[in-house]
Amino acid sequence: MLKRIKVQQLTVGMHLKEFCGSWIDHPFWRTAFVLTNPKDIEAIRASKIKEVWIDCSKGLDLPADQSAVRMAETDAEVEADQAKVSKEERQLERTSIDAEFSRAAKIVAQSRHAVTSMFEEARMGKAIDAGGAQRLVEEISDSVLRNPGALISLARLKTADDYTYMHSVAVCALMVALARQLSLDETQTRSAGIAGLLHDIGKAAMPMEVLNKPGKLTDAEFAIIKSHPEEGHRMLLEGQGVDPVALDVVLHHHEKTDGTGYPKRLKDPQISLFAKMGAVCDVYDAITSNRPYKAGWDPAESLSKMAEWSAGHFDPKVFQAFVKSIGIYPIGSLVMLNCGRLGVVIEQGEKSLLKPLVKVFFSTRANTRIRPETVNLGTGAGSHLKIVSREDPAKWQFPDLNEIWSGRPDQNR
Repeated sequence: MLKRIKVQQLTVGMHLKEFCGSWIDHPFWRTAFVLTNPKDIEAIRASKIKEVWIDCSKGLDLPADQSAVRMAETDAEVEADQAKVSKEERQLERTSIDAEFSRAAKIVAQSRHAVTSMFEEARMGKAIDAGGAQRLVEEISDSVLRNPGALISLARLKTADDYTYMHSVAVCALMVALARQLSLDETQTRSAGIAGLLHDIGKAAMPMEVLNKPGKLTDAEFAIIKSHPEEGHRMLLEGQGVDPVALDVVLHHHEKTDGTGYPKRLKDPQISLFAKMGAVCDVYDAITSNRPYKAGWDPAESLSKMAEWSAGHFDPKVFQAFVKSIGIYPIGSLVMLNCGRLGVVIEQGEKSLLKPLVKVFFSTRANTRIRPETVNLGTGAGSHLKIVSREDPAKWQFPDLNEIWSGRPDQNR
């Protein structure tokens, strides 16, 4: 018997089936587990969650003198109830990037906790609960739908220490945005998101001293790291509710179209669309992120480098769609305008990839900072301006560049 109860009725020994509410409102990355720690119950009661579903066949029932809010006989009834709750709470209308930044920041913070827990459990040998990641992917997918730039750009602002975990979140968001650009349906888009979130789960089996080594890997160490796709594939097969797309991407996201990738050295026709998507998203986030051994590249510079590598590495159509999904000048790109002012891209333009919204803050003619001003290159007073070049942030040495476009302190400073 499945029962929907109030959180005040929870006791140790009950089997938690599902939270009634948004994933971002509770402190756990997954559900479906027996409550064994009183602190977990305290955390649930302190959250915004007011009711939960319990499975009385797998844990303690309510005392005879207490009544449930609702009862169900099958998982399908619970799923239908949760779908109704989710539909009522989900906000999918298009929003400005400023409006979405605040919500995306919460999702990123919760995602960091969720993926860290997922990797820790995998590292301890526990089976991967791929189904438990569905709600996380839903939140990320909804944020990308409201405004694709917000979460994708915030997820890039990871520290070198939490790279492995936040890289998974960033690739999930990039996969969702790319899937939508490729006009994949909702089911395929959700599968792409799950695949992105889990693509590097095999790194949980890698020795930490190798995974986080600050210097160049030896040949032996690189051979160990190259085993992570097969390790991740094995881990997912040992779990439950594994999406076939996730299995494919976990195993094949390091394959290259010319057959020089790993682990199977597949060539273009042998690599699935989803694995090709995973390859592009994985590389882009890797080279734009700060790592233990190097600082991340500027987003626009990264796309330029990837275009140079595209022959033999990426599928051309997938790469072109990826560029359209994040823009020729992705959020955070430092650019020079024809008026001699420097600015940082804060949002993509509605009509042209060449005309994003730019926050200008420096005059090269006066060689001084100016009051930050947002200019839309596609409309109004900004329409006569254009980007003449992308600039190397290292050359200009603006320590607060990320803060300028995100409005949030940079963790790497």
